[in-house]
Amino acid sequence: MRKSHPIRRVVLATAATVSGVVLVLSLKPSSDPSSAAAGGAASQPPAAGQSAQGGAQPAGTGIVTGDAAQTQYGAIQVRLTVAGGKITKAEAVQAPKGGQSDQITADAVPKLNAATVAAQSAQIDAVSGATYTSTGYKQSLQSAIDKANSTAGSGAAEGSGDAQAAKTVTGDAVDTQYGAIQVRITVANGKITKAETVQAPKGGQSDQITANAVPKLNQAAIAAGTADIDAVSGATYTSAGYKKSLQSALDQAGTPADSGSGAGSGAAEGSGDAQAAKTVTGDAVDTQYGAIQVRITVANGKITKAETVQAPKGGQSDQITANAVPKLNQAAIAAGTADIDAVSGATYTSAGYKESLQSALDQAGG
Repeated sequence: MRKSHPIRRVVLATAATVSGVVLVLSLKPSSDPSSAAAGGAASQPPAAGQSAQGGAQPAGTGIVTGDAAQTQYGAIQVRLTVAGGKITKAEAVQAPKGGQSDQITADAVPKLNAATVAAQSAQIDAVSGATYTSTGYKQSLQSAIDKANSTAGSGAAEGSGDAQAAKTVTGDAVDTQYGAIQVRITVANGKITKAETVQAPKGGQSDQITANAVPKLNQAAIAAGTADIDAVSGATYTSAGYKKSLQSALDQAGTPADSGSGAGSGAAEGSGDAQAAKTVTGDAVDTQYGAIQVRITVANGKITKAETVQAPKGGQSDQITANAVPKLNQAAIAAGTADIDAVSGATYTSAGYKESLQSALDQAGG
């Protein structure tokens, strides 16, 4: 066999290399980010509803809370204050905590909040060393922006006729023995038109229980129009957590806990000097033995009902809670303030109760 000349091999190899380079260049996308940034992209103004970074901007005015996003180290949830279609404030209402997470959260969240206000969208960079927290933050932030846009879109109809625009609110995330559960509802004309969970217990047997219970709870919430719904058999913890989160969503929406008391507190506003009853739920307060959270009903400036929606439980806590909470409820109604005496033998529970009660009174304007 005749050997090919060395020069010929070099020429052929060079030709093949050149052909390969030409082929690669021809396949390179025309929308290369660097060329777009330097060229035509700068000449095109952002579309309405979008930020300069290309992400959706919020519309309208108000405070919206995004869905809680689960991360490897805990849930994170973002709340936005929007004015005139601009984000004026961003904050995390829950974030990973405990151990090293405390330090990561303390470093990352302020940076993410500042980046959000600067970018006016969820198109923000992750904070170095806080990848999971950043990802969850952006996910919750986007859901908050989506809600702000949805609320702004539905708000245009508020003044037309007697119909009230639909309002979507997300209740507090409630921890259960098997995981957190959080309910989101859509309310129109004082009625729940849609109910869904944005998070629920999962993993192992919880998947089956959640799949069975949540649809039934959603249907019950819509049918009842209140949080006074029956627990699903075999899903006691999930049902209890669902109802607490549902009630907090109803409180935010201004829908009463009792189905017969009208839509929000406005039903009786025009009737004489009497003020309609208003139900508010205080902040959940962590104690040494578990969280406690108080809900009160206020009418004519007085507490007419006080109850706990969660309290320490398990072991000796069950007995302490059963003894202390009824006494604290009675004391709250009698005093009309959070300045009540602690129950003997329940110092931590009493302190947490009073703190949660005060936050409920603050919300009620008491």
